Amino acid sequence: MSQHGTAPPAMAYEDLAPMVDYVNRVVQVAGKYTLDEPFEVGWGNIVLDVTPRGLCTRTLRREGVTFRVHYRLLDGDVVIETDSGSRTLPLAHDSVASFYGAFCRAAGEFGIRPPHTSLICEIPGAPANLEGDSAARTWDAGTARLMWTALDLAAGGLEAWQAPFLGHRPRVGVMWGGFDLSATRWREQPTVPEPNRPPFQQNAQLHAYVSVGFSFGDAQAPHTGMYAYIWPQPDGLANRSWGVKGAAWHPDAGLVRLPWSALRETPDPRQAIVAFGDAVYDAAVETAGWPPGLVGPRVDGWYMSTTPSDVVQHREREHAEQRRRDQQGDGRG
Repeated sequence: MSQHGTAPPAMAYEDLAPMVDYVNRVVQVAGKYTLDEPFEVGWGNIVLDVTPRGLCTRTLRREGVTFRVHYRLLDGDVVIETDSGSRTLPLAHDSVASFYGAFCRAAGEFGIRPPHTSLICEIPGAPANLEGDSAARTWDAGTARLMWTALDLAAGGLEAWQAPFLGHRPRVGVMWGGFDLSATRWREQPTVPEPNRPPFQQNAQLHAYVSVGFSFGDAQAPHTGMYAYIWPQPDGLANRSWGVKGAAWHPDAGLVRLPWSALRETPDPRQAIVAFGDAVYDAAVETAGWPPGLVGPRVDGWYMSTTPSDVVQHREREHAEQRRRDQQGDGRG
């Protein structure tokens, strides 16, 4: 059961593909404005928040205007909200090019220039730029709701997984290029980026990190569900348990995958995402030397607001000791 009390709906990439492909392209329009922001480790500055209605940039400030852009998937529209007013446009357009033109005209009414570039990023086989993408498109409200449902569930689980991490962790959000929901934990350990990769990928590989996320998949890898990986990739990831039945290591892709079909069969999918992430971090501790002490106990806000600090610290020590005993009991410590 999900946190809303109902089992997550079934979904497969093949059914979602036309809408995923379209939404991936149109969210790149507002997403490109986030590139004007100061760079955060691992591109934490660019992610789109999963909202009660869709996907939204954080508040952006430039050139005399403060604004944000909200793609309301459940309403079939996009809202450009500024300090001087707002404008709502339909997401249903006959092409990506048509949407891009309408968006730029509406944004221009508030003094917001078009994005610096209209290149379509990280979509194999796509036209070079947004204004050149004239393929016919059809908006499907039912599929849009399915997409939001998956993103909302995954975001809730990933936010719960991230909460006790004491190191650098950008907010959970959608990377609008590859269109995956990402939760990343960083470690202050310089690494060497892989050669012959695009600059943005090399900039993401300057330090060690553990990434857990959700993806709808793509034509080359039509796997809808959770994924995870450790950078740099350590040895010893085969034949491990990944916390949830159905999760498995895929050496050809360098990913641990938890299919959506397996996730929806768990008693509590949100908690299953937490268990999946914990198993991945345990693998980073045991195979890549990540410090176990960077993860504290999971407690709710009311507990923290009413409990003296010395009791909290004692619970943290107990938590660390229990994790150590668990690892030794599994023969992994």
